[in-house]
Amino acid sequence: MNDELLRKIVDAAIEVHKLLGGPGLLENIYESALCHELSLLGIPTQRQLPIPILYKGAPIRDPLFLDILVDKRVIVEVKANEKHYPYYEAQLLTHLRLTGIKLGLLINFGQKALKEGVIPIINNHANQRLG
Repeated sequence: MNDELLRKIVDAAIEVHKLLGGPGLLENIYESALCHELSLLGIPTQRQLPIPILYKGAPIRDPLFLDILVDKRVIVEVKANEKHYPYYEAQLLTHLRLTGIKLGLLINFGQKALKEGVIPIINNHANQRLG
């Protein structure tokens, strides 16, 4: 079931990339377009969802924000950079660990061929939420 959802997210991202192109636009434009494309497919999304940062049960700063949470099962981190930085993967893995969600997709719309910019990330500790 998650494989099917991941395929639909990637297909939607390819459609966005095909219509808007890449690189060249800001992340929030690709993010908005991807959410719209997923909504056209009947897939629920939440944008800029706050994640509280807790330390021993107490909030220690302003929350982080997830780019997109798809169907409450997959976190999508949207980038629009021509280069890939390992930090992007670490950032998504941290979001997965903070939420206890198992699957994430890093989608970098800044790549000329989107398939080079899609990286799945798996949280092997999905049953454990940090904080």
